[in-house]
Amino acid sequence: MDGARESRIGGGGGGGSVGVQNRQTRSVYLKLGYHYLVSNLLTLCLLALAVLISVEASQMNRDDLRQLWIHAQYHVVSITICSAVIVSGLTVYVVTRPRPVYMVDSSCYLPPDHLKAPSTMFMDHVRQIGYFDDDALEFQRMILERSGLGEETYLPEAMIHVPFRISMAAAREEAEQVMFGALDNLFANTDVDPKDVGILVVNCSIFCPTPSLSAMIVNKYKLRSNIRTFNLGGMGCSASVIGVDLAKDMLLLHRNTYAVVVSAENTTLNGYFGNNKSMLVPNCLFRVGGAAVMLSNKSRDKRRAKYRLVHVVRTHRGADDKAFRCAYQKEDDNGKKGVFLSKDLMPIAGETLKANFTTLGPLVLPVSEQILYFTTLLVNKLFNGKVKPYIPDSKLAFEHFCIHAGGRAVIDEIEKGFQLSPVDVEPARMTLHRFGNTSSSSTWYELAYIEAKGRMRRGDRVWQIAFGSGFKCNSAVWEALRDVKPSKNSPWEDCIDKYPVTVRY
Repeated sequence: MDGARESRIGGGGGGGSVGVQNRQTRSVYLKLGYHYLVSNLLTLCLLALAVLISVEASQMNRDDLRQLWIHAQYHVVSITICSAVIVSGLTVYVVTRPRPVYMVDSSCYLPPDHLKAPSTMFMDHVRQIGYFDDDALEFQRMILERSGLGEETYLPEAMIHVPFRISMAAAREEAEQVMFGALDNLFANTDVDPKDVGILVVNCSIFCPTPSLSAMIVNKYKLRSNIRTFNLGGMGCSASVIGVDLAKDMLLLHRNTYAVVVSAENTTLNGYFGNNKSMLVPNCLFRVGGAAVMLSNKSRDKRRAKYRLVHVVRTHRGADDKAFRCAYQKEDDNGKKGVFLSKDLMPIAGETLKANFTTLGPLVLPVSEQILYFTTLLVNKLFNGKVKPYIPDSKLAFEHFCIHAGGRAVIDEIEKGFQLSPVDVEPARMTLHRFGNTSSSSTWYELAYIEAKGRMRRGDRVWQIAFGSGFKCNSAVWEALRDVKPSKNSPWEDCIDKYPVTVRY
């Protein structure tokens, strides 16, 4: 009976399933045909014009050519003026266009094995320190269980042993290990002398000591005295894109030099030791990590660079009070300092992302997608929003996505909102699983994951997208200049064959 029933169900559903698949296939082919037609419309028109001119030219005789030459002689002044205008315009364009900014390489810090913090160790330590009541302990256990973090993320040295060693000296030690670890590997892989670096941008939200983190790097590597340094604090998890944007602007002003962007966070001084549940989530998600990126405006570096910076789009909603306070560092009722995350965080993140992509979309989407989007927008206005809005196919603009690994909910929302496939969000999920939320450096771990998997091909475009307190959403678009191989000492070098893994929530 069971076998017969299974057979009937399979046979009855098979025809419908095949029909649905055929309709979906036709729909896909129809959309691809439309996309290629619109995207290549200018090329097709020029080709048709060239064929028409060729046909007309083949029918011309010597008398026709003589008349054409006489006609040109009578209009020699007009032809000379038009030629001069065209040449002048091309000259101005070539002289004034911004020089390209190349990413020579990037490097992510891989902490030593003794800093690994399995969930059992984490929970054991937070129980032993005695700061949390039973409800707070259970809440952290529940968040950790559903977070998407694996068993090999890292905590700082100060939190590996009990009691915790929370101090300015311990925070400096963590900062040095992360920044210098990433930079040592970067300088070794790029073969760039630190004294050749003309611009240094460092971002770290929570830890802003004096002397600054950028000064610590200058002191460590004995950088030159006229280096232009910047230290960004309080900018949140999207600060790395801000650092890249600042470095890009500086490279446009100062030619023939290198810029280094260092992105890190400091978990030693970022822990919350109270019982307010809205402030306990960062304890469970944030882990040790950092990245360093080498940028160049030297034309000769194009041959060895991995990527070219195409666009940077920044969206800031700090003028809105809810957005400003949805991720807010403060003290709780008992004077315990931490980062408060409001319930409005995800809706605000969604609205900010929409505003960011509204600016970015026209820069990266093919004309075919823009026509569909603005057509449905116009129809919606005419019919009072009764037509379902068209969601642009972002996969026609990007081959790879580096979504800030801030947490499972962030990745889920972007996957759903942009109709991405599991492969598209795989770098973000696997980075969250392997390294946790490393703040602004997380998108660089994701880029390293794509490279380690051998998926980056010449001409591929990468969308880096991150959110930060304030509230901000920042995007960077990179284009691969060659088939990119993983850098030496990649953070995924010893474990890439194990990924992707199934993440249980």
